[in-house]
Amino acid sequence: MDNENRMPLIGDKAPSFEAVTTQGNIKFPQDYAGKWVILFSHPADFTPVCTTEFMTFGSMIDEFKALNTELVGLSVDSLYSHIAWLRKIQELEWNGKKNINVTFPLIEDVRMEVANKYGMIQPGQSNTQAVRAVFVIDPDGIVRTILYYPLSTGRNFDEIKRIIIALQKADSDACATPTGGRATMSSSLPPEAAALQNREWKIKPTTSTALIGSCVSAKRRSNTKLIPQ
Repeated sequence: MDNENRMPLIGDKAPSFEAVTTQGNIKFPQDYAGKWVILFSHPADFTPVCTTEFMTFGSMIDEFKALNTELVGLSVDSLYSHIAWLRKIQELEWNGKKNINVTFPLIEDVRMEVANKYGMIQPGQSNTQAVRAVFVIDPDGIVRTILYYPLSTGRNFDEIKRIIIALQKADSDACATPTGGRATMSSSLPPEAAALQNREWKIKPTTSTALIGSCVSAKRRSNTKLIPQ
């Protein structure tokens, strides 16, 4: 497959497009320069799992904005369907969430042009609905994380938020983050430098449950060997 037609991979420039959304027209990713973006797709409006996902994302808008992160949704439904569905969501209550006003843009993609650019239409699941895809795109318009969920499975939104925190921590401190992002380190070192110096990992556990993207540092330890990434 040639580069023009393949789906983007981690480290690629996010494919650009113009689209009509529930918040007006957008040029992507140009309109989001300098911000992190979560571009995500859902199979269809007015469906139970998608409704719980939008209620959850809608309730977390301020949390993501605090991380300089914007949300952009997509499905292959029409703009009129999107608007009607988002109005209906405001009337619903689920899992302690109610009166949810979804203010982030939801893309109309009836012709599946954007969905196909991002590999969101996967024939093994459906030819007419997008899978639950998540693309995390950084302030420079680079794809940093890709997640795919099947039609039947709702997403883990705490994990999506953790990914944003971990990527921002890795960028600011030039380090790698451990599983769960819940370890604290006394110092940071670029992972490539740690591997070259054949140093060993020393991880100090913490009881904190906060979603902190703490860095793995490289320090000498006599009984643990470094496992290269």
